[in-house]
Amino acid sequence: MWCRRLACLFKVPCRLSGSPRHRSPRLPRDRRTVLAAAARWHHTAPESLKCAWQLHGDHLELRYANTLMRFDFVWLRDHCRSASCYNAKTNQRSLDTASVDLGIKPKAVRVDETTLFLTWPDGHVTRYGLEWLVKNSYEGQKQQVMHPRILWNAEIYRQAQVPSVDCRSFLETDEGLKEFLQNFLLYGIAFVENVTPTKEDTEILAERISLIRETIYGRMWYFTSDFSRGDTAYTKLALDRHTDTTYFQEPCGIQVFHCLKHEGTGGRTLLVDGFYAAEQVLRQAPDQFELLSKVPLKHEYVENVGGCHNHMIGVGPVLNVYPWNNELYLIRYNNYDRAVINTVPYDVVHRWYAAHRTLTAELRRPENELWVKLKPGKALFVDNWRVLHGREAFTGYRQLCGCYLTRDDVLNTARLLGLQA
Repeated sequence: MWCRRLACLFKVPCRLSGSPRHRSPRLPRDRRTVLAAAARWHHTAPESLKCAWQLHGDHLELRYANTLMRFDFVWLRDHCRSASCYNAKTNQRSLDTASVDLGIKPKAVRVDETTLFLTWPDGHVTRYGLEWLVKNSYEGQKQQVMHPRILWNAEIYRQAQVPSVDCRSFLETDEGLKEFLQNFLLYGIAFVENVTPTKEDTEILAERISLIRETIYGRMWYFTSDFSRGDTAYTKLALDRHTDTTYFQEPCGIQVFHCLKHEGTGGRTLLVDGFYAAEQVLRQAPDQFELLSKVPLKHEYVENVGGCHNHMIGVGPVLNVYPWNNELYLIRYNNYDRAVINTVPYDVVHRWYAAHRTLTAELRRPENELWVKLKPGKALFVDNWRVLHGREAFTGYRQLCGCYLTRDDVLNTARLLGLQA
């Protein structure tokens, strides 16, 4: 997958602890003999190399399912799933991690075809399934993605012919809800058709998958061009592509739009897959991608309109990646709300501007723009951590309603339906 190519940007050097040049010269001769013997590979069966292991001075090295893994001894003791260490009913750790000796070493190690057995100095036995270790090791995790996705430009999305989900199916069946969530997770956008065009019915729709996140804009909001809030969105002007609430420390995860009425022209909604654009930057200019993922910026919202008085500041890089597998998970892009750049030294800021220009050029490519005419009855859900939205200028009276959803709850709903999220 594309995100694995980021590994070249953040390589972490590894060494094999316990190799001869790292052993202490002050060890007694018999202790050195024991360590030398332990460093040899052991196999689950003489004729099979499916599973092999070595015991080093501070960690266990295990090769299984084409994965070479290294486990610190404290980690192996801390993650024990025995009844005294882990409550299987609540899925919570019972062991006090701070009570584990940081110099702990197993007294005995045994591996059969499916399980690793560790006996500790106090006689406690820990058992790990080998498949579980592959799934939960650092080496296994960095080969996985947290969120499988299909990156798209306008043509890719149109050719995919992603179906909208009928409102009744969405609200009343797990099949309809699962289809909707699968579309949303893969593409970052999803539509529900035949929704009664009221704020109340839109609220029912949103609550099917998540708690509604109340913000400075309220819980459910109406959206018109009355400039009732100190934001360009409350006008008839065109809006360039952006993500919302970049000025929150944690930007809102999902945004819901439902056009209730439009008596006039224009006003089409623009959607751009920010992760697709970021991939193009990674391919063309990996150094610029790295810069955008490491330089922190401030975004700011200052409002003094009517009874609304707010001053919000959020800090973070434009591109955010998981450090263990370098998978992109959040884009924070809003040129309207970016604050004064005072978190970047002078010898970096010019390179940052060049990187920002490269990303902006990709986001503004016409072939990456998906234009959608929202209409009464058609609700749009947007992954605000991935997909940028905007609109063209319009005339007449245009009223939208919508809300923000808590990301954790949407992903929770998806996982309960058996989806990877």
